[in-house]
Amino acid sequence: MDRLRDRTGLPSSADRRAWEEVDSATLDRIRHEAETERTNPWSDPTASLFARFVRDGDRTEYERAVDARQQRLTRATVLAAVTRADAWVDEAADGVVVLCEQSTWCLPAHDETHGRTGDLLPDVSAPTLDLGAGEIAAQLAVADRLLGEDWDLRWPGLRARIRNEVETRVLAPFESRDDLWWLGYSREVNNWNPWILGNVLLAAVLLLDDADRFARLTARALESLDRYVATLPADGAIDEGVTYWWNGAARMLEALDLLSRVTLGGLDGAALPLVAELLRFPLRMQLGDDWYVNVGDGRARSRGGEPWQVAFHWGRVLDDRRVVDWARGARRPGHPVASATGGLPRLVRALVDASWREAVPSAPPYPRRVWLPSVQVLVCREREGDPSGLTLAVKGGDNGESHNHKDVGSFLVAVGGRPLLVDVGKPTYTAQTFSAGRYGIRAMQSGWHNVPAPHGLEQGEGRDVGARVEGVPPDGEPLVTAGVATGVDRSARAGVRLDLTGAYPLGEDERWLRSFDLVSESRIEVVDTWRLEPAGGAPAAFLHLVAAGDVRIVDDRVVVRSDDRAISISSGGVVPTLEEWRLDDPELVAVWGARLTRLRYPLQEPSGSVTTVVEAVS
Repeated sequence: MDRLRDRTGLPSSADRRAWEEVDSATLDRIRHEAETERTNPWSDPTASLFARFVRDGDRTEYERAVDARQQRLTRATVLAAVTRADAWVDEAADGVVVLCEQSTWCLPAHDETHGRTGDLLPDVSAPTLDLGAGEIAAQLAVADRLLGEDWDLRWPGLRARIRNEVETRVLAPFESRDDLWWLGYSREVNNWNPWILGNVLLAAVLLLDDADRFARLTARALESLDRYVATLPADGAIDEGVTYWWNGAARMLEALDLLSRVTLGGLDGAALPLVAELLRFPLRMQLGDDWYVNVGDGRARSRGGEPWQVAFHWGRVLDDRRVVDWARGARRPGHPVASATGGLPRLVRALVDASWREAVPSAPPYPRRVWLPSVQVLVCREREGDPSGLTLAVKGGDNGESHNHKDVGSFLVAVGGRPLLVDVGKPTYTAQTFSAGRYGIRAMQSGWHNVPAPHGLEQGEGRDVGARVEGVPPDGEPLVTAGVATGVDRSARAGVRLDLTGAYPLGEDERWLRSFDLVSESRIEVVDTWRLEPAGGAPAAFLHLVAAGDVRIVDDRVVVRSDDRAISISSGGVVPTLEEWRLDDPELVAVWGARLTRLRYPLQEPSGSVTTVVEAVS
């Protein structure tokens, strides 16, 4: 097993060459933060904080306290490896013991105890193996790898404690329990699968001394990981969006990279045909700088601290210049190459990757047109490599997707790479988020997405509630859109046409079509065509648009302005009402600022067609 550990590429503190060459800007940031927090007590995820998930639905405060512990340990571990100073070796040891003394590594939202017994506190005799437990196990394993020799001298017994806790809380449950849902024996898997499996494999190779047992654990992990791979479409799309790509597909890539390293290429993930397409998915969703096409619970703006080295490394493995350039687009001269927010394993990988350390910034590729049929997502701009004009993003799909919002038939418009017609994205998670009351949350309702509301209805739920693609033409060729009410054909250079009828509980003879067309770098047209039963004097339907920025009605147009970017919106002479949403959720405020505005266009006629025109203006 020692040979396998050496192959992981994670250097112990005794490897002075590796640690003396780490990036100075990253080290300076880590040292500054670590020295500041060392004067304070370790954060305390109390029982009362844990109980809040059941009592009032809050899960954030407990998670924040645990995360603070983990980040502090990460920084102390790196500084101890770099300096080998007793003070940092001790600080890291304190962090290890703090985590080992923690009653559970499972997050409150995932703990099985309350559902099984009604108890508020976790059952320490039956630990739940979730995302949080996997993360801490991998962190302790990497800390042991880096500082094991130092701890043998200064903290005898500490490494045995690490092994005992990881065995009890993670390795033994993984080996013995077939009822862990994310293994895929009883239900479809999601991003939990590669996230936990990668951490289990890392903990196993770094902590186990029994090679036969490691082989059994690896075989079990691969069998389960195959179930995740089987869910991935050939076009590489992730229905949860870019946010979850980093903690889903990227986690799979990290697990495959680890296995390739320890088997000297015997298990070669790069040989999987879908890996190349999977790797390109995020760059295809980039609107500009840190803004991305977001769907479901995804964020429109990157949080920061993404493990760019993972994408950079895999781009080099596959010799994919576009992926490499996209990752390099995140590099900033004189700025850290990674941060503690991504966890100790990812930070160490970035620190010891000389190619990533020496990478210089590059312009992202910004593809001109992308169509991903598996999720019915279109992204198009006028010119390859240039986000300066309008970018149109369209989402069809269904309402049974992972982390789903009711967003079938929605679209986004960005100008200069910044979205002004937007998808609200993920609010702060609470107990309601993944409950039967999920769609009581405003951000997840179709009424707060850029979709129509025939008869004022919300969209339905489930895999069978979705869009049907009516047409996707080759680049630059016309698509004939037949108006369902008039029978009049309309030719346009449309990006995609969707039948949205199945997204709503409509009558047998009712129908709704929507087509999208990027006419030029400064003009987008969205054509809605419908046939509904008469509504008895009330509007037959509404069109909803959600805008970020300053919103004003000027004659029969709406102007949305944010900094030096602006668009005008007109919809067949119909004037909308404006409804302001004053944001107080920190997740949403961090992306959008103080407010969003909904434009609500009434459509009076039961049958008809209206063209919404979005234009870039100065």
